[in-house]
This record gives sequence, structure tokens and C-alpha cells, in this order.
Amino acid sequence: MFHRLQTEGRRARGLVQRHFITAMPTQDRRRFTRADRNLAIKIKDKDVDFVTETKNVSCIGAYCEIDGYIPVLTKLRITLLLPKSKKLKDSKHIVCEGTVVRIEKSAHPLENNKFNIAIYFNQISKADMKIIDRYVKNCVERAAGSLTPKISL
Repeated sequence: MFHRLQTEGRRARGLVQRHFITAMPTQDRRRFTRADRNLAIKIKDKDVDFVTETKNVSCIGAYCEIDGYIPVLTKLRITLLLPKSKKLKDSKHIVCEGTVVRIEKSAHPLENNKFNIAIYFNQISKADMKIIDRYVKNCVERAAGSLTPKISL
């Protein structure tokens, strides 16, 4: 279950904040479909490059683990590799710009320099967004189809 931190209250002698937690609905409120896929991704900052795999991806962003810290709001150059599939005849390199919107220390117990980052694709062509969206929706449909029990008579 998700929780949200809320702030309320003001007093005449200054700002007084009271924080309380309210339960958020457990359903996903994302606008775009997201697929748990390990896609090759290259993340380039002005100082450093990371080559890794996504943990999940949508047409507007990706979540992945990297071997170093990148501050939130850092602008990045992204190259994402979509593999060949039935609907995508050849593998496709998607090049776009993104911004780090969240960074968390990895829960990996043996690696203390690993971080999970969420990247928002803020400069991506509509054509590339559509290609990623079709790829993601195809992955989700295939995953849902493989979970459907097969009945043979």
C-alpha cells in the first residue's frame, strides 16, 4: 500500500507543519503502460557513461540500476536498445534526452555503490514514443497470455 505525506496548518507566529500519512489506493495510477523488461540502456552524463539494463520501461521513462550516484535533476543522454520482435523487424536504437527524477540506494547487500534511478524521457520524438509504447504493450499482452491457463479437452 502506498502512503502520501501531507502538510497542513499555519499559525500566526510562523509556519507550523503537521505531517500525517494517508493511505493511497493500491492501484497503479500511471498514464502509460510499463513493462518489466531488461533492455540494454546507455546513460551518458557530461562526466560519465553507464551501460546497464532497465528493470522496467515505458514510453516516457525507464528504471534501472547503475554503479554510481547521479544527482536528481541531472540531464542525461539516453540510448535504449529495443530487440527484434514480431512487430519490430530489426532491433531499434532509441536516442533521447532524459532527467533523473528519483535515485535510491540499491537493496543489494554486497554492492554498496549501486543505485536505482528513475529517468523521465523529456526530449523524445513522438515516433520513438510510439515505438516504445507498442513494444511495451506487446510485452504486457504476451505476459498476460502466458498466464492464462491452457485447457485441453
